[in-house]
Order: sequence, then C-alpha cells, then structure tokens
Amino acid sequence: MKISILLPYKENYSPEYPGAVSLFVASMIKLSKFRSTTKVYGSTSYKSYLTKNYVNISLNKGLFSSQTKQYIDNFVKTQDKEVNLIEIHNRPNYALQLEKLNKKLILYFHNDPNTMLGSKTLDEKIKLVDLCKNIIFNSYWSKNQFLMNLPPKYKKSEKLIVIHQSINKKKINLNKKKRLISFVGKLNSAKGYDIFGKTIIKILNKYPDWSANVIGDEPREEFNFNHKKLNLLGFKKHKDVLLNFEKTSIAVVCSRWNEPFGRTSLEASSRGCGVIISNRGGLPETITNGVILKDLSIKSLFREIENLIKNPKQLKKLQTESLKNFTLNDHFISKKIDECRSNNLISLININKKNDLKNLKILHVTNFNERHNGRLFYNSGRRINNGFIRLDHSVLELSDRDIVSYSRNLNDLKGSNKLNNKLLEIISNYLPDIIVFGHADLIENQTIEFIKKNYPNIKLCQWFLDRMDGEWLKNKDRFIKKINLMDANFCTTEPKSLKFSNYKNVFYMPNCVDQSLEKLEIYNNHYFKSDVFFAMSHGVHRGVLKKGKIDARENLIKKLIDITPNIKFDCYGLDGNQPIWSDDFLKILSQNKIGLNLSQGKSSNYYSSDRFSQLIGNGLLVMIDQKTKIGDFFEKDEIITYDNISDLSEKIIKYSEDNYERKKIAKKGRVKYFKFFNSKIVADFIINKTFGINKKYFWEKFL
Repeated sequence: MKISILLPYKENYSPEYPGAVSLFVASMIKLSKFRSTTKVYGSTSYKSYLTKNYVNISLNKGLFSSQTKQYIDNFVKTQDKEVNLIEIHNRPNYALQLEKLNKKLILYFHNDPNTMLGSKTLDEKIKLVDLCKNIIFNSYWSKNQFLMNLPPKYKKSEKLIVIHQSINKKKINLNKKKRLISFVGKLNSAKGYDIFGKTIIKILNKYPDWSANVIGDEPREEFNFNHKKLNLLGFKKHKDVLLNFEKTSIAVVCSRWNEPFGRTSLEASSRGCGVIISNRGGLPETITNGVILKDLSIKSLFREIENLIKNPKQLKKLQTESLKNFTLNDHFISKKIDECRSNNLISLININKKNDLKNLKILHVTNFNERHNGRLFYNSGRRINNGFIRLDHSVLELSDRDIVSYSRNLNDLKGSNKLNNKLLEIISNYLPDIIVFGHADLIENQTIEFIKKNYPNIKLCQWFLDRMDGEWLKNKDRFIKKINLMDANFCTTEPKSLKFSNYKNVFYMPNCVDQSLEKLEIYNNHYFKSDVFFAMSHGVHRGVLKKGKIDARENLIKKLIDITPNIKFDCYGLDGNQPIWSDDFLKILSQNKIGLNLSQGKSSNYYSSDRFSQLIGNGLLVMIDQKTKIGDFFEKDEIITYDNISDLSEKIIKYSEDNYERKKIAKKGRVKYFKFFNSKIVADFIINKTFGINKKYFWEKFL
C-alpha cells in the first residue's frame, strides 16, 4: 500500500520546532508496517526533518497568490496513480479540494471540527462523511463536536472513529522524583497560564522546599511571574520536555479553552507525574489517574496542589497508578491506525487459513410474514435463515414487508420511509458483517448506496426465487435494480438462460430444505387418501383464489385427470378449491403418494418454485418436467422426470401401483436432497460467494 500523508500548511515537521501533529505523525510512521511505502508531505523552512520519508513542498512567495492553494496544487502534482491512500491531518478543506484525485481519503481531526474551514457547516460535514473512507478524531469530545446537528443516520457511521494520540511510557524511579511542579505549553490565558502563575507564587511562598519549572513561550501575551524558585525555561526541544517530566512530581494543565485532546497531560502521565487538569474538552481522556479540577480558579488549583504536597502517600499512589494504567502507547495506537488503513483495502472480516468464515453477524432482510400469523411460516426465507443459524452465525432478522404494512400513513403511503430509516438504525447498532436481502424491493438504492459509503466493510447480497423469464420481466427488473450494488446475487434459475452474462456476480441457487420444516417421511406411510397431490395459488400473500384469474396450469391438470381416469387426484388452488397452507398443507401432503411439481410458464433451466423442496423434502415421490433440467442433479432411481403429458400419465399410473419402487425412489430422492441441498449448505454457499471464497458445491458441476 502506498500512502501519502499531507500535513497542514505551515506545520513544522522538524525537530527544531515541531508541532503536535508532526510529533504524532512521526512517532506513528516509525512503527507502521507501511513505513517503507509512506511519504509525508509538508512545507517548512527548516532543513532537518523528523523522519527520512519527508517530502518538502516548495512554494513561490507571490504577493497575490494563495499559499494554501499553491500548497495543494503542488501536492497534487506529486501524486502518482499507484498511491492507494491519502491521509489529511487537521485540514478538512483540503479533503474537499482533493476529491478530484479520486483517491481513498482519511481525514484526521486534531482540533474542534466546528471551528475549522471545511467542517463548520452541516453540508460540509455530510460531504466529508460521504467523501472520506474514515474520519479519525483525537478524542471523543472532538467527535461529539463533529456530530452536532448531524442527521441520525450519519451520527453512527462506522467511518467516524476515535484514535487518541500516544507516547511510549518510560520506566520511572518515583523515589528520584524532585519536589518540582511543572507547567508546559503556550504562556497565555487560553492555556490558563495566568491562573497557574498566580497560584504557583502562593504555593512557592508557603512551601519553600518546592520549586516550579515553566516551559514554553508566547510572544502575543506577556505575564511577568517571578520567584526565586520559579524557573522560566522558555521553549525546549521535545526530548528536553520529557526529561523535565521525568523529574517532575506534579504537572499542571489548567486550560481555559476546550483542548481537543491535550498532549502535555498525556506526556506527563507517561512519565509518572501526579497530573492536575481542568475539565475542558478532551483533557479527561488523556489521563487514567489524576486530579480533575472542579472549577478553574486560583483557589481550586491551590487547594489541589497543596493537597498533594501535604499528602505524599497520596501523591505517590497517583504517580504509581498513572504509570501502571497508562495504555496510550505508540505501538498500540500505531497498530490501530494500520488496521484502519488495511480495512480500506480488505474486509474487516477475518478469513482463516481454511477459508471458513466463522461467527459472522448477519442482517437478513426479507419477508418473514409475521402479519400472516404463521400461515406462511414454511417459506424459503425461513429456510435460508435457519441455515445461517445452523452455521453458528449471529443472525438478526428484519421482516421488510411487515414493517411497511404496519407503517403506512398519509405521510408515508408505502411505509418505505420507515423501513429504510429503520434499516439504517439497525445497522448503526448491530454493525453486521453481511446484509442479505431477499425480495427486499422497498429498500431503496439510495439507502444501499449510503450503506456502502458509510459502512464500506459490510458485504451485501440478494437472493431471488421467482421466475425472471419473458413472462415475468417485472421480476427481472426487480432483480437487476440492485444487482450492481451487491457483492453477489443469487437466483433460482440458471443465470446464463436469463442472459446475465454481463454480470459476473450472479449465481444459481437451488431451493433448499430444512430439517425443522421438511420433517415428514411420507414414503414410510401405508395408507393414503389420494394418489397425486398438486397445489397452486394466485399469490401466497392473498391466501385465497382471485376471481376471474386463470392459471395455465389448470388446463394441464384437467387434461391430465381426463387421460388418467383411475387415479385419484388431490388438487388445491383450482376449480374453486382454495389453496392450503402451513400445517394443513403438511397434513394433506402426508395423505398422498406422488407430488406433482408444476411451475408457471415455460420450463427454464434448473428453475422450480420452492414447492419442489417441500415435496421432495417431505418424502413424496416427485415428478417434474425434464425440460427444467433439475433431473440432472439426480440419478434415475432418485426422482421421476417426464417428457410430455402422456409420459406423465403413464408414470403416474405405474408408480401409484408399484408401492415398492415408489417408496424406494422417494426415499433416495429425499436423502439426496438433504445431503446436497439443505439449508446449511445453501446458506454457506451464499456467504462464501459473497465474500469471494472459491468453494465448489454439488450443483455447480451441472451448470
């Protein structure tokens, strides 16, 4: 991975006078696994740099030219096609200007986003979330500032993460600490130096065996605090600041302004100081053990310093725990940053050496038919869902049709607004590894595009069971609508026959059986009510026949009955005999010898409705048109295929009378189907194809 890091213009990347951003970037680079392919870009007049991989951007000091624009333009010229990632530090306006590069961008905030060019307005923030692969904040306080007024769907985007700054702690002999109090930073009122100065004079007057060091400068403000035990050391190099903290017993960081993070208190903690901070911004996030001032005043600060001076055991305990509990070390933070970088090229999901995906979080969005009160419980969505669970994945179900049914109102006639908003809210809380859509037509493409932008590590796929040939072009349109937004697409017809050759991520998926739903072994029965079972409907959600509607299968069944006079047919969904569902369906099924599987329209390669899996899975002898090619999956003694209606009639007569052969074939067909087409295998197929794992399945060799 080739990475370019862009510093703020005027950020000094030199050991002579380094900024906090430069110190952070330099320490992270030294430990990064990508250090050999990373370059840091900035502009400084100094000739020495913190790391060797620094590229100084030269600028022409024109009277009327914008130095910032020139800085960005010159940076753009340095970027070649092989750069994978650009990391921008503390300049959101740079990110907006670099959109034209069409590179993956990560933006780091080191200050309050609401005060910075490019992130002050709501529109700018939304643009940044859409544009950047990640936005990294140096504290939760900074992140919360960014979240102000953002719409809920953006607030929980996994793009927005907190990675604190860091420093390696050092083993300190606390017994060698001096009676020394230190203040490090700009000597101005924003940093609370006026409060510290007035307080420290009082402390040094009362406790003459203590002294104080002040490191820093500020040409814009002048405070004259003088005491023989107060050492004004001016600006010091970073290494000298850390050496000072090694000697310091008490460090004070009493900022008035909301420090986005506060590196001084972090460094003091890493050197075993008893740290006193104000409760401003992200300062509390820089320490694990310390004193947080209840109010920022001379009186309050004096009281806390004096308390530590008068209670040396308490001070020692504070110093010890500060070192013991210090976690923000460079190795830990550098690893988090490298993980963030890696996750922009590969999935967050851990794929082990056996190419198995384990313990995934799956969000399954399909129609679970809650509103039908169990009538449609035995459906393919439920079977696939059971397969995910049997694979030991965590599965959260979202029944889309139920949501829209319950949510329709004058402001949301279809209920789709409620559904799409609910989906985004669930994702923000559950953070799935994969989202599986099944016939989820009311999930808008705009919603899916938002998911892909803001949750780039979530895999997406869809499955579709209905016919998609010439007579059902609307179904094909429904499927194609989302096809390019998915990592994988699954349908129960051979994709080649649907002319999906232009789409490389479409796969044939057989209808599956599930051990908890297809429980019958009808071939073991001895007494039957009828010979042949056939059932159809005018739509599973209607539940009843539609007046005036004619299904072409009715004519075939009537003709079949006419030419097979001595066979008793048990038919539902035609001639006014209403369809049957749920346990009534299973009860009737168990009273028949043969199951006739007829799908609507002309036969398509390997297509059948999920009725086929119900028939063969419950142990009926199944008969199906050989033009479907489903017979390719079976031996001749596992299923019966027919060529035409006369052939079908003859075979019905033969096997209704031959109990031995009928039962043997039915049993072998059921065993075969459960072995190769069960819900666990089909669910595994969906997951592996979606994650791009090349694992072969039984039915693929026939396609």
